[in-house]
Amino acid sequence: MAANSAREEILARIRTAIIAGNPPATAPAGTIEEEWSAIQRNYRRTGTRDAEALMHQLEDRLRDYDAGVYRCTSADLRGTIASVLRERGMLVMAHPAGLPQAWLPDGIIFVEDARAEVAQVDACQGVLTSATLAIAETGTIVLQDVAGQGRRAASLLPDYHLCVVDAASIVQSVPEAMAKLAATAHLATTFFSGPSATADIEMTRIKGVHGPRFVDVIFCAPFITVVS
Repeated sequence: MAANSAREEILARIRTAIIAGNPPATAPAGTIEEEWSAIQRNYRRTGTRDAEALMHQLEDRLRDYDAGVYRCTSADLRGTIASVLRERGMLVMAHPAGLPQAWLPDGIIFVEDARAEVAQVDACQGVLTSATLAIAETGTIVLQDVAGQGRRAASLLPDYHLCVVDAASIVQSVPEAMAKLAATAHLATTFFSGPSATADIEMTRIKGVHGPRFVDVIFCAPFITVVS
């Protein structure tokens, strides 16, 4: 009986999640759907900060998470990437298909992820990607499986990640981000806030367990469009 009860609860939650975006106008009384429909959704859905304030807030969050942050224009992007990679001592970098060749500086070996064996990506020191958007309030970067960002393995296996963010794609809040991601919700999506870090029961902080130990982010404005 307990197992059946748990099963029904799980299925009910799944049904609730499926209709979350479009709950029925009149849900049956006493159901989870009715409870969902009754929830007050009067939280802020649009941002109030200008572009400079958003970049400042996102930079503050990322630095707090121990990520490096840089700013440049599209004309200086290639040089900025070269400078950051030199500082990090990176010699062999992976990148997803569709990343503009104009971004790739000389003097560094770049390996395009062929989406075959992950060993090819894992053998590189780091990865260079673009991003779909960034959330200022949480210091979160969002990647999707599209040109210039690639599959999830490409950004999780290497020990270092250099991510170029279009400054115009920075939003203030999570609700704003979810609204923008709704049209591409079917794509594999990765959210990360700074380098990977976790802590055990004794609160010992360990980096690199679930992703790169080191992360740098470049805010670029205006942006060079990624062409698939």
